[in-house]
Amino acid sequence: MRKEVWAFIDSGDCEPAFNMAMDEALLNWHSKGEIPPVVRFYGWNPPTLSIGYFQKAEKEINLEEVKKHGVGFVRRATGGRAVLHEHELTYSVIVSEEYPDMPKNVTEAYRVISEGILRGFTNLGLEAYFAVPKTDTEKAALREPRSSVCFDAPSWYELVVEGRKVAGSAQTRQKGVILQHGSILFDLDDERLFGMFKFPNDRVKERMMKSFKSKAVAIHDLTDRKIGIPEAKEAFRKGFQDGLEIELQPYALTEKQLEEVYELAKTKYESDEWNFMR
Repeated sequence: MRKEVWAFIDSGDCEPAFNMAMDEALLNWHSKGEIPPVVRFYGWNPPTLSIGYFQKAEKEINLEEVKKHGVGFVRRATGGRAVLHEHELTYSVIVSEEYPDMPKNVTEAYRVISEGILRGFTNLGLEAYFAVPKTDTEKAALREPRSSVCFDAPSWYELVVEGRKVAGSAQTRQKGVILQHGSILFDLDDERLFGMFKFPNDRVKERMMKSFKSKAVAIHDLTDRKIGIPEAKEAFRKGFQDGLEIELQPYALTEKQLEEVYELAKTKYESDEWNFMR
């Protein structure tokens, strides 16, 4: 049986507004039937703090600290908590809600798409698995996370190695299309990360950091082998092909498409109106 052909885009390291505009543009084009489903890999230049669609930037984020570190700042179109995109591989998946065998349920669709990431970790020799909140306390934490930090918050079907979260993802559905994107951590500087958030006092900050270290882990904390970005890209590209049972073919944007992405980045994702709307 012939596999479905999806587009594969490796954008390399891009500015924060461009990254978010690209994901939105891909969603728009796919909704119009102009492009097939997409798997995209990208990085961030400069390192960037992205916040979830529903987060209150000025209430939760220490914007002076973000600026002091020369870190970019952008609001995502997806929900979830804040992520420092630095030593990581970022992915996005854009696919129709009507795609064959794609569950209507958000959490089940998340599991299906994340199968590609799970296979990627396996390809790197890491034993990742899906974990789900089991207790009432864990389920309640899904509705009201204690922390503004992504990897500190539990989620359905999160990817775990040795009991700690190794990939954080978020999803939105617009125009009949699913956009899921997320971070695969290679290294993690939790001191730098937590310095960018507001806390009632230092005691609360220390307690949150301690809790965070018990819940999140980066790839290079799990293996003595140095895994480079090119090796990881190949592992996760194959992971998505196998996990989603698809064939990925390289796709290059046209000049017209690129112009559209840059225009969206400038008018929306670079604007204070968008980034500080809450």
